[in-house]
Amino acid sequence: MKRSSFLRDQRRLFHHGNWRRFFAFLVFVILASLDNAAAGVLPPLYAIIARAFATDDAALGLITAVYVIIVAIAATVWGYRGDQGQRKQILLIGTLIWGIGMVGSGLAASFWQLLLGQMVTAVGVGGISSVGFSIISDLIPIHRRGLAFSLWSLSQTSGGAVGALLASTVGALNWRWPFFIIAALGFLFAFLYLFTQEPVRGQVEPELTSLFAAGKQYEPRIQRQHLRLLLQQRSNQLLLLQSFFMALAYGSTIWIPRWAIARVQAEGFDLETATIVGNLFVTLFGLGYLFSIPAGHLGDRWQQRRADGRIRLTIIGLLGSIPFFTMLYFIPLQGIVIPANANILEMAWAVLVNSVTNGWAALTFIVALIGLSFYAFDQPNWAALITAVNLPEHRGTVIGMSRLARAMGNALSVGLAGFLFTKLAETAVPPLNYAIGLALFQALVLPAIGCYWLARKAVPADIAAVQNTLRQHAQTHL
Repeated sequence: MKRSSFLRDQRRLFHHGNWRRFFAFLVFVILASLDNAAAGVLPPLYAIIARAFATDDAALGLITAVYVIIVAIAATVWGYRGDQGQRKQILLIGTLIWGIGMVGSGLAASFWQLLLGQMVTAVGVGGISSVGFSIISDLIPIHRRGLAFSLWSLSQTSGGAVGALLASTVGALNWRWPFFIIAALGFLFAFLYLFTQEPVRGQVEPELTSLFAAGKQYEPRIQRQHLRLLLQQRSNQLLLLQSFFMALAYGSTIWIPRWAIARVQAEGFDLETATIVGNLFVTLFGLGYLFSIPAGHLGDRWQQRRADGRIRLTIIGLLGSIPFFTMLYFIPLQGIVIPANANILEMAWAVLVNSVTNGWAALTFIVALIGLSFYAFDQPNWAALITAVNLPEHRGTVIGMSRLARAMGNALSVGLAGFLFTKLAETAVPPLNYAIGLALFQALVLPAIGCYWLARKAVPADIAAVQNTLRQHAQTHL
């Protein structure tokens, strides 16, 4: 029996390298998951922390908005510095900084101390998001980057889920402990990172094979005058704008844990129980993100068959996700059964049982799974596209720019969502106000799809231009 191409590509993902390269990829992927775990801790704890500090959801939403803006600015600066020289030190320093920030957040005795701790965390996380991305693109050849970035994307999503799960379980008992646990894991992998080998810039580009075979290195590094050229490139413009609209549409989903908690509270459960159960449901829904792996693989295959393959595939995925997400927010969790005085494990088991035996819970799970499966087409294929249309020495900077675009969209989305939920609550009691607000934000996915449609000709042309530039460099420096 022949192996499927998907399994074959998984096995050969690192066939150009060795176990050191695999170890480096593994550490980078875990670091990516941890920085998203750091970002995912706070939202599920909004209600508990708001009560502890005598504040409201809007104030804690402000912390999240400030966090994403600082991450974006830091990612741009770190990414540019990484494109200028060595990237390993930047990743190590960034990890240590966000670990210290998480410890500070856990020790916070007031709203303002929590804000400061999250600001420090954001500075460090920015380095992982852009520089780590650049390193991954130098570990994986272009024709397998969809699959590789699907693992990267899945790790980020899983990290956010782990952060949310810690917040909803351990955090329901003591909201400070999730910050300490994630910080400890960050310090551990910062230590393991010392044993990784930074990949050589450009080493997996086919056009540079002859250059490296001759024992030479790819020397170009980003210059300040390159920044304008990056922003003038048509593909970058459209992909960055697409990032903004996706963040504007989905930044509001940071409130989904609050929506889920309100759904459970509506069934008569207290806040602590609802926090645990609601976030367990959200974590279970996240299984749909597993589809990002075959989605990345499909993107690789479609791109090899036609120049706009990734773009067409992603458009299909995003269009398919809209009706399912819209439906999801209005499905009730009526009749769920959670044992009285249950511990965390018993609650987790009860959530699993309800997802099979309770019709409403089962429907919610299926709709969320399908919606997330369609949505999962976007991130790995967007990442593969942005690396393909930029030179190796520009990728960290461009990713930093994309984080800035996403941050503006996220900050605007989170702020608008908080305001919208508050206004809707005047006429629609929770969880209906959350459902209406989240559904309205799905309309903003359409401009993101439009950016992909406009990029279907620019991207193939810019990919060819990058390949030609690399080929000419190799020929002139042999």
